[in-house]
Amino acid sequence: MTEKDWPLYEVFIRARNGLAHRHVGSLHAVDAEMALQNARDVYTRLGDAASIWVVPSAAITASDPARKEEMFEPTATKIYRHPTFYEVPDEVGNM
Repeated sequence: MTEKDWPLYEVFIRARNGLAHRHVGSLHAVDAEMALQNARDVYTRLGDAASIWVVPSAAITASDPARKEEMFEPTATKIYRHPTFYEVPDEVGNM
């Protein structure tokens, strides 16, 4: 198996406890363990990570941006689902 044939993994990093993981990039690896080690080496050089997730790209199912209206329009009519009716105090920090 050549490097071009290795599966593609998506990398998510959580900077510190209490924050959400965020997508930081992609990489090729033979398996999940190698992907995790490579992600550590490539994406956390500054020591700014509390947690790393690697997910095979093939395992991700995404919505089609061209069908945005059909997918997300129903939520626009349910304003009670959006926390826009109050302000978050500054003391709360990351939320």
